[in-house]
Amino acid sequence: MSTTKDKLHKGQPVLGGWIMTGNPAVAEIMAGEGFDFLGVDMEHTPTSVDGFYHIALAAKGTGCDIIARLPACDPVLAKQVLDAGAAGIIVPSVNTPAEAAQSVAMAKFPPDGIRGASLCRASGFGARFTEYFQHHNRDVVVVVMLEHIAAVKNADAILATPGVDAVLIGPYDLSASMGLAGQLQHPDVLAAQQAILDACQRRNIPPGIHVVPVDADEVQRRIRQGFRFIACGIDTLFVREGCRAMLKGVR
Repeated sequence: MSTTKDKLHKGQPVLGGWIMTGNPAVAEIMAGEGFDFLGVDMEHTPTSVDGFYHIALAAKGTGCDIIARLPACDPVLAKQVLDAGAAGIIVPSVNTPAEAAQSVAMAKFPPDGIRGASLCRASGFGARFTEYFQHHNRDVVVVVMLEHIAAVKNADAILATPGVDAVLIGPYDLSASMGLAGQLQHPDVLAAQQAILDACQRRNIPPGIHVVPVDADEVQRRIRQGFRFIACGIDTLFVREGCRAMLKGVR
């Protein structure tokens, strides 16, 4: 079982980096720094399946789980990234129980799902096929993103879906769906986030959120608030903040 899934099952916080650049060297550096997982963003970047494949290769042996944030609830793309070695998938814009069920099904082999089997990289190109097939449905991580006001209203029904391992709130999209784009501290946006957190706690599903700024204190605050699946920063912001810190110190 992956570090991410094991910690989620134990109720421990899981900390992940976020890859927007699609650069394998950046992913390799971040994977070696102690993150439990790296979320590779394929929704808002040009990162392709081929790009994801090379990121997965770069992180091999680091102990860091590579999880694909898909551009949509797409069974074909889910199969391709899992074949390439993804430890799991993050599915955006899950607004209904049916979309949550599809997210689980496309990540798992029959009889629990619809993922096709092959002699792919994830199974050692067939060398570990039997072991991989037997344990994959138990091990794969399925995270659904609740990032629309419609998802807030359907949260309890969505989280009743068997096989959902965690929820990730998309704070920017959630605020945009409420006509409050980018106003993350608006009382209505905070109330919507709290409604999702409350639903997760009722359903015993680990709640997650993306702490976008490079801010360890905010990550700690979110952990105290009850969040357990936390994306920390973005690779581009780590680079920018490092540049700013050095230049500020020199000038």
